[in-house]
Amino acid sequence: MTQQKTNPPAAGKGPLDGLVIVDKPSGFTSHDVVAKMRGIAKTRRVGHAGTLDPMATGVLVLGVEKATKMLGHLALTEKEYLGTIRLGQNTVTDDAEGEITSSADASAVTREAIDAGVAEQTGAIMQVPSKVSAIKIDGKRSYARVRGGEEFDIPARPVTVSSFRVYDVRPAVAEDGTPVVDLVVSVVCSSGTYIRAIARDLGAATGVGGHLTALRRTRVGPYGLDAARTLDQLQEELTVMPAADAAAAAFPRWDVDERRARLLLNGVRLDMPGYPAGAVAAFGPEERLLALVEEENGKAKSLAVFG
Repeated sequence: MTQQKTNPPAAGKGPLDGLVIVDKPSGFTSHDVVAKMRGIAKTRRVGHAGTLDPMATGVLVLGVEKATKMLGHLALTEKEYLGTIRLGQNTVTDDAEGEITSSADASAVTREAIDAGVAEQTGAIMQVPSKVSAIKIDGKRSYARVRGGEEFDIPARPVTVSSFRVYDVRPAVAEDGTPVVDLVVSVVCSSGTYIRAIARDLGAATGVGGHLTALRRTRVGPYGLDAARTLDQLQEELTVMPAADAAAAAFPRWDVDERRARLLLNGVRLDMPGYPAGAVAAFGPEERLLALVEEENGKAKSLAVFG
């Protein structure tokens, strides 16, 4: 994947179409990063592909101009994280941002118990998202219900944790004097998985409670930290992955000739080869990104047109 580097657009010049891979700082919401990028790229047309909690750092995929059209289709990709889980304390948010709600001595928790808890949360699982989250319950954000003092339940939903590994087990003492255990972990999972909820549930499985104390997202689909830039770096030199390169990396590719390219752009549903379910990037001559399409009854149905 190539990336174009450019100074922020001058007045009167349109911004580049493409993805910007940001290394999000801690303390910023995903919306904060979008707002910052709107200033850097000199356009209001900026969006993000999946949120990252304010506490977390790492890969956040932004779309600029026409590339915003593909963001909704990128959101269902696999994600990878490095994090630290503290066993011995529960918090109201399931991470270090929230108040501690209970503490328990975790010094007797064995590696076997930890491994058994990890195994329970690996594979296709049903997960209850954290209550202090943006999940909507009957049209209202879950965190808003918590702030309003409401009692409610969030239904479990299916997610996939394809890899959950513990790299280090570190005994420690919390600020309140509780003996705790800090686990350095990596998780590879489907979109929609809450790492905070994994920490909470591992704490429950070991009988002492748990929460997430640090989180860094290292990959979203094919986009990793090697392609990411900090906001300060992007302010100095805007680095954009052209929409065509981004689509080629994220989706199966379908190449068509000039005649079929014109028909496709005019809304004609062309016969399409068989592809796995989901979006396919249609390319014309000279590496021109035409559209994202999906196969429907053997025909190409347009999901987003780039022209």
